[in-house]
Amino acid sequence: MALIGYARVSTDDQNPSLQLDALRAAGVEQVFEDRGIPGAQQARPGLQKALGALQRGDVLVVWRLDRLGRSLAHLIGLVGELRDRGCGFRSLTESIDTATAGGELVFHLFGAMAQFERALVVERTRAGLAAAKQRGAKLGRKHALTPRQVQHARQLIEAGESPTVVARSLSVDRSTLYRALARVSAKPAP
Repeated sequence: MALIGYARVSTDDQNPSLQLDALRAAGVEQVFEDRGIPGAQQARPGLQKALGALQRGDVLVVWRLDRLGRSLAHLIGLVGELRDRGCGFRSLTESIDTATAGGELVFHLFGAMAQFERALVVERTRAGLAAAKQRGAKLGRKHALTPRQVQHARQLIEAGESPTVVARSLSVDRSTLYRALARVSAKPAP
């Protein structure tokens, strides 16, 4: 069983020494790093190398949970992948070790909380949208063209101008122009 470490700092001027020292003190033989990469960024070459170095029975070790995952759901997914590959996970600061029954329990509790949190977000979003609709708010993206632009485009097309040329002059795609023409009536703009 090998201990493979992963350390990450969000900006180039941050120093990963604290993480590296803690990982080495925990007996980690090999450490992979990402420097200047925020946790939300998906492309993390150091993490990919660390995951690639893991063999069945190995353990991925991080200094703190937030060094590994972008979110709780992402973290749970990564640890699930490790488990499926026969690898363990250990977080030094939170004292989580999925190789122990207690560590596995804590991780399952995190998973349940993440699922509950996602359900609450969906519920609040739906309630907020319903309340906004009741207040008469217009939901969705703003139209790319104003009614006046659409009316002008209609006049140009009726005068023989190509819809492609008209769309280009308005800096929109031709399909956007067609949708706008269908949406806005032929009435002149005020």
